[in-house]
Amino acid sequence: MSILYFFLYLLLVTIVGLLYMGVARKVTAHVQNRYGPPIYQPILDVLKLFGKKDAASHGVMHTLGPVIAYTGIGATLLFLPLGNHTPLLHFNGDLFVVLYLLVVGPLGMALGAGESANSNATIGIARALSMMLGYEIIFFMATLPVFYANHTASIYKVILAQGTFPKWAAIMYPISFIAGLFAVQGLLGEKPFELVIAPHEIASGPMVEYGGKFLGFLQIWHAVGIIVETGLFVDIFFGPQNILWFFVGTFFVFLASVLVNAVMPRFRIEQAVRFYWGIPLLFAILGILQVYLWR
Repeated sequence: MSILYFFLYLLLVTIVGLLYMGVARKVTAHVQNRYGPPIYQPILDVLKLFGKKDAASHGVMHTLGPVIAYTGIGATLLFLPLGNHTPLLHFNGDLFVVLYLLVVGPLGMALGAGESANSNATIGIARALSMMLGYEIIFFMATLPVFYANHTASIYKVILAQGTFPKWAAIMYPISFIAGLFAVQGLLGEKPFELVIAPHEIASGPMVEYGGKFLGFLQIWHAVGIIVETGLFVDIFFGPQNILWFFVGTFFVFLASVLVNAVMPRFRIEQAVRFYWGIPLLFAILGILQVYLWR
């Protein structure tokens, strides 16, 4: 039953993530005074990609790269609660496991795209690994006050400890909440941090040599990643009490990110990393000082 539950969970998250991708394209089109495709277009795109012939593989690791990336993000779902529903796996310290698993996806992309020997793919991977030095550290520092205040590093226990408004961590620790928002924008890869894909600059970067089922697999990986990254943020800072509130929270966090993406230009890589080690780092440090002095 646990295995069946996990696959249903994975299917639900995949479908919702693909619909979020469709919402992003629709919202961006309206901001730019266009009509845009229907919100279910990403689902049709994935189905079409799985029906196409695969592009030639550059080697074993080039083939395994998307599999590693998807496995990493899928394993994260084992520890991610849907609201106050008990996740399949949880223990006092699972936050560190989740943060580790979030790195597996970009690592799989790096291993796969690196074997293609395409310069655009190499540039995209180099940018991805550089960006992680910014948003990963800021996200961890932003969540640290919440876990310190609740005396646990378990995501599920933090949800139960928060209760309802006004005990949300976003209200109790607003400085850390703002730092977390900066980090989520980078996690999602939205502008001004859309450096890894950058279609008009490096031809989709790591995905430039992928097609067919492999590209469809990477699209699913991105869809699941949207729910995992926004869901982790919502779980930590809002403590959702049910599944509906979980998905409502992830939708509005993602929508805010998309609106910023629609109106912002793209940073250069050195600007992006320098930005994260500026204002967001300051907010993260102040958030840690706040909870330390408060208690």
